[in-house]
Amino acid sequence: MLFNSVEFVSWFVPVTLAGFFLLGHWRLERFAIAFLVLMSLFFYAWWRIEYLALLVGSILFNYYVGRLLTEYRSRWLLAFGVAANLGVLGYYKYSLFVLGNINLAFDTSFTMSAVLLPLGISFFTFQQIAYLIDNYGGITKEHSFFNYALFVSFFPQLIAGPIVHHKEILPQFRDPKTFVPNLENLSVGLTIFAIGLFKKVIIADRISVYSTRVFDAAAAGETITFVESWGGAVAFTLQLYFDFSGYSDMAIGLGWLFGIRLPVNFNSPYKAASIIEFWQRWHITLTRFLTAYIYNPIVMSLTRRRMAAGKPLLRRGSMQIGPFVMLLALPSLFTMFVAGVWHGAGFQFIIFGVLHGVYLVINHAWRAIRGKSRPLSPRAALLMRPIGVIITFIAVVVSLVFFRAESVPHALAMLSSMAGLGDIVIPYQYGRYLGSLREGLPAFIELRWLDYYDTEQVMWLLLLMAVVWILPNTQDWVAFHAAKKKDDQLGTQTAGLFAQLIKPVREWSPNHATAILTGLLASLSLLEIVSEAPSEFLYFNF
Repeated sequence: MLFNSVEFVSWFVPVTLAGFFLLGHWRLERFAIAFLVLMSLFFYAWWRIEYLALLVGSILFNYYVGRLLTEYRSRWLLAFGVAANLGVLGYYKYSLFVLGNINLAFDTSFTMSAVLLPLGISFFTFQQIAYLIDNYGGITKEHSFFNYALFVSFFPQLIAGPIVHHKEILPQFRDPKTFVPNLENLSVGLTIFAIGLFKKVIIADRISVYSTRVFDAAAAGETITFVESWGGAVAFTLQLYFDFSGYSDMAIGLGWLFGIRLPVNFNSPYKAASIIEFWQRWHITLTRFLTAYIYNPIVMSLTRRRMAAGKPLLRRGSMQIGPFVMLLALPSLFTMFVAGVWHGAGFQFIIFGVLHGVYLVINHAWRAIRGKSRPLSPRAALLMRPIGVIITFIAVVVSLVFFRAESVPHALAMLSSMAGLGDIVIPYQYGRYLGSLREGLPAFIELRWLDYYDTEQVMWLLLLMAVVWILPNTQDWVAFHAAKKKDDQLGTQTAGLFAQLIKPVREWSPNHATAILTGLLASLSLLEIVSEAPSEFLYFNF
């Protein structure tokens, strides 16, 4: 069941909310939790009921392994639990890819039946691996099976994240206030959900037309010009932004409806002035997982080895090549390789991850070099930020070509066009503005009609770039209100500059103007999903 479907909006959410709060009203909190678990499983089974057993089996397995780890703290048991999770993930996600490459490399003809990727398996697998590791470390324990089952299966975050941490969610299931309907929570939740739905069905789905036709043409071997290829690549970059941002808003909004605060997973990543900052804003919970359970352990292990060997460590602002490579470059490359593989089974995803690893190494090296230099003046620092934002955005656009392409050759075809390997073509659509200059164009500049280019696309891209770079995101908009709650994670993560400086007219509050705006966005979105078949979120593929 999709968030942007008629069934989900018209009856699933209302029925689930009513049942949950009705049981809470009768002080049947444990039954309310069980009911929410059952509805979440129903939500998952709506797609393919045969994979429901996989999700339930994963929950049962990890719950009991977690209980054993709490009691015995066995390293072998932890290894078994992690290996079992990775084994299941590897079978469903990578077995066909691995088998195909074995056949290609060794000229064999092994076959296996097609394996359909279960929805959300990458997310609930990583989430439970983190739970097992923290159980082994004595950080957490959970005795209630239904609480644990809801921690994994809670439908707003089940399919495409965020990858929630046990300490963020499990205590909320024990709070009696969670089971009492709150008008303020409902107002905030409906507003955020409506904004997310609008981003998905009105913006992301419509701009996908521009990116799809260019990438499909490149995959078919058609000649794509410099302008067309960049237009398609930027269109996909914005499509992914509003698709993922829309899903994240909808998940957080649904959590608010049930009194559950899900962690922020998307915080205006295209405003980042560096790749390091980009990954602090893009898929925040995935970055947090990779940092905590892969990057940091590698760095600490290498640090201990260097200390034991009496070798120098990397100091702040240092560019000693040996320590830099060992303590920053190699961990960054390996961690981003894992991130690439996590996103999909294909060499294009591996290149996507490794490319971001290279970006991070360059970013760390630049910071080390800058650390030795004299600090910039406030004016120079203010000027450098927009330059950093543009460079970072271009780097992300290039990497997302691999993310979007069906294969590496298709990605390289797009990138060759983006690199301008050929004549520069000016769209004939704008030729009339050149006037007499058309006669004096250099030989390498050609004026002709472009099949995959139109003025509407340009206007959309410019408008959406302004939205991405200038306007506050959803969390910024509601931060002023949310920051009033000391225990409100949504506010504490994003409140700050906007919470203090933007004028009250731009601050969210539960009033008539907000209700009208929310109703307008929701109405436009609902009209769209009624008239068009719902499309999947891009991250459902992972």
